[in-house]
Amino acid sequence: MYQIDFDKPSHVHFIGIGGISMSGLAEILLKAGFTISGSDTRSSAQTKRLEEEGVRILYGQKASNITEDIDVVVFTAAIHEDNEEYQAAKSAGLPMLSRAQLLGQLMRNYELPIAVSGTHGKTTTTSMLSHIVLAADLDPTISAGGVLKAINGNIRVGGSEIFITEACEYTNSFLEFFPKIGLILNIDEDHLDFFKDLADIRHSFRKFAELLPEDGTLIINGEISDLGEITDGLPCRVLTYGPDTSMNYAATNISHGSRGEPSFDFIKDGTFVARITLSVSGDHNVSNALAALAAADVLGIPADTAQEGLKSFCGTDRRFEYKGTFNGVTVIDDYAHHPTEIRATLKTAENYPHREIWCIFQPHTYTRTKALFPEFVDVLSGVDHMILADIYAARETDTLGVSSELLAQKIRENGTDAYYFPTFDEIADFCRKNCKEGDLLITMGAGDVVNIGDSLLT
Repeated sequence: MYQIDFDKPSHVHFIGIGGISMSGLAEILLKAGFTISGSDTRSSAQTKRLEEEGVRILYGQKASNITEDIDVVVFTAAIHEDNEEYQAAKSAGLPMLSRAQLLGQLMRNYELPIAVSGTHGKTTTTSMLSHIVLAADLDPTISAGGVLKAINGNIRVGGSEIFITEACEYTNSFLEFFPKIGLILNIDEDHLDFFKDLADIRHSFRKFAELLPEDGTLIINGEISDLGEITDGLPCRVLTYGPDTSMNYAATNISHGSRGEPSFDFIKDGTFVARITLSVSGDHNVSNALAALAAADVLGIPADTAQEGLKSFCGTDRRFEYKGTFNGVTVIDDYAHHPTEIRATLKTAENYPHREIWCIFQPHTYTRTKALFPEFVDVLSGVDHMILADIYAARETDTLGVSSELLAQKIRENGTDAYYFPTFDEIADFCRKNCKEGDLLITMGAGDVVNIGDSLLT
């Protein structure tokens, strides 16, 4: 594999530079003195920011984008081999790196690279840990999967040896990484367009754990089933966290504030350390915070500083994000698109002030909807009113015989008030007519369902 020499900045060209991770990596290299160019299918907030910093961005992925002055090309997992620009780079004999390979090479430049993995909660936990490390004035470099208000974006270039990043399991990207501290938040059945089954996913997480060196640390959720399959025989130190005080780090005596914000006792090796209060809602965020607290403890950050950092974290975009109100109806937006995430979000909503809960859900990919159809029916039946938008296809074209209309039908058969509409405009009109003052409306999914809430608020 081609190795970038970070002591000799060169010209790096990104195919798909507008992605939140790709744009962040481009920014890190730009600030390290590299010449950066890139392409994408359309303009976005990320591409505009890079253009303002002097990056040349081309819209439309064409062969002519590949010029003689380019030294290496970086591409995303979404770029297929038949992509015209990708093919041109290959034909030119240019060195080519995937996004994950570049991120892995960046990690090797730091003495303390921290990788946050797991099927759910990566962005939130990465953000929580980032807030803690910033509160401790440790000047980290951060690569988050969402916009973090504390750093006005998803990237921060620091001056210390700490590098904090998300580690995504999709296409086994995280196996290209070189962490010193690794976190595994959970292991669930997902991304079945790539993985064969849960056993295949667990195998990949085991491989991720094996990346940690002998002097490294794995922090892992102690509630993961058959934990030994992931941790037995690892050369690194293994620390567990969860609700049980027999684990290395535990959260007990959970209570909630007026908007569902949890407080809990932080326990280390059976001994009370501090009372922790969060500024975000949901018991799933207790688990995320506990993972971040464990990592902070490994870094030697005092609990009072960690509490300060956590208290300052008010959430990232699209994670139970308050958007506004219309006609006295509160609008929340959430990225949840897997049954486990949906259950956590709806549980959070129960602790939030409301009269009735309306949920607009946009399923994400036909593969996921087909593979987890019974689980979707079950979890989406646990709300007052459910509205289904068409499935967001993302990279897929085969419908596999599933549809949102069929999902709504099965939810109705479970006794839940459920609807399906083929357009966002119809959904918005229905909500204007039927949501009442004091209701809570949640737009939910990993696609563009957020646009419905935005239209209701304008």
